[in-house]
Amino acid sequence: MDVFDQVRDALESGDVEEAFTLAIARFREEGSYPLIFEARLMKKRHELGMPLIQTEAWRSLSPEVQEAYEQATLEAAREVGTLFLDQGEIGKAWPYFRAIGDSATVRDAIESCNDAEASEALDGTIEVAYHEQVHPKKGFELILQHYGTCRAITNFSQYPVEEGRADCAQLLAEHVHSELLANVGYAVAQQEGQPPEGDDLAAIVDGRDWLFEGNAYYLDTSHVSSLVQMAPSIDRTETLELLYGFAEYGKRLGEMYQFPGNPPFENVFEDYGIYIRTALGREMEEGLAHFRRKLETCDPDIAGTTPAQVLVNLLVRVGRPGEAADVAVEHLSKTDPQFLTCPNALQLCQMAGDYGRLAEVSRQRRDLLSFAAAEMQARIGDAARA
Repeated sequence: MDVFDQVRDALESGDVEEAFTLAIARFREEGSYPLIFEARLMKKRHELGMPLIQTEAWRSLSPEVQEAYEQATLEAAREVGTLFLDQGEIGKAWPYFRAIGDSATVRDAIESCNDAEASEALDGTIEVAYHEQVHPKKGFELILQHYGTCRAITNFSQYPVEEGRADCAQLLAEHVHSELLANVGYAVAQQEGQPPEGDDLAAIVDGRDWLFEGNAYYLDTSHVSSLVQMAPSIDRTETLELLYGFAEYGKRLGEMYQFPGNPPFENVFEDYGIYIRTALGREMEEGLAHFRRKLETCDPDIAGTTPAQVLVNLLVRVGRPGEAADVAVEHLSKTDPQFLTCPNALQLCQMAGDYGRLAEVSRQRRDLLSFAAAEMQARIGDAARA
C-alpha cells in the first residue's frame, strides 16, 4: 500500500502517533533526514495545539509553549545531525549541531573519520573542519592529503584560522620539507653515491653549489617562496627552523627563481632568511642591523611604514620592547593605529616597563587615561622599591 494511503488510514482511525511513525520511517528509509526534523516539529506542534503548518511568530507563543517547542527542536536537531554523522556526512550534520551549540560531537567525528569516509563527502568535511574552525588541524590535513600543497598554501593564506594556526603551519612546513628533502637527497645520492646525513636542509645545501647548476630546482619554487614569507606570523620554533632551511635553499637557486618581494623583503629568500635567523636568536645584532638599514634606505613612498613595523615586531620577538618603542616613536607616531600590524608606542612602553616614557608619550598625544596609567604604575613601582 502506498505510504500516503497508510498515513491517511492511520489518521482516519485516530492514530496520529502511527501516522507520524509511518512518515518518519519512510523519510529514514529514503535518507530524507531534514524531513525527519520537520516531522518531529510538526508532531510537537500537534501535541501543543499549535497550527501544524507554522504561521505564528515565535514571540506570540506563551513561555511554556516556547520552552516545550524549543526542547523538541533541540532533540530533533540532535537526532537528524546524528543520522548524518552516521552516514559520514559531516557537512550536512554540522548545521544541526551548530544550532544546538554542540561542536564537540562534530569535532570527534572529524577526528575519527578515515580517508574512505572523508573522500565520500570531502568538501563538506573540510568546510566544517577548517573553514568553520571546528577542527582546523584535521581539516588542513585533509586539504594537504587530497588537494596538495598549492591548495593548502592558498587556504592558509586566504582563510587564516586562529585556533590551530600553529599546527596548520607546522603541517604545511613539514609536508613541503619532506618533499623537498627527498628530492634534494636523491640528487645528492646520485652525485655522491650516498644520501646526505640528517634532515637539516640548510646544512645539506651548504657547500653543494653544484645542486643548483643549470637553474636546477627540486620543488615548485613558488611553494617554497610562499612558505618562507609566512615567517613573520609564525612563533613556533620548530616551524621557523624548517622555514630557515627553505630560505637557505632558496637563496642558492638560479637568478630566474629569485622572485622580487616588497620592502623590507626585496630579496625574498635572503631577507626572510635573515629575519628568521634573527627571530631564532642567531646572529641577532647583525640581523637587527640589517633591518635598521632597511628602515633608513627603503623609499617611504613605496614601502610606507612597513619597514618600521617589521623592525618593531622583530625587536619585540627578541625581547627588546624598549628599542622597539624608540622605533615606533620616531617612525610610527603619525600612523593611524588601525593600520598598524605591530604594537603601538604606548603598548611598547608598557611592555618595557618604561612608565616615565609612557607618561611622556601619553602627554604628547593628549591621552589622559594612558598618562594616568603611567603615573599610577610608576608610583606603585616607587612604593615597592621603598
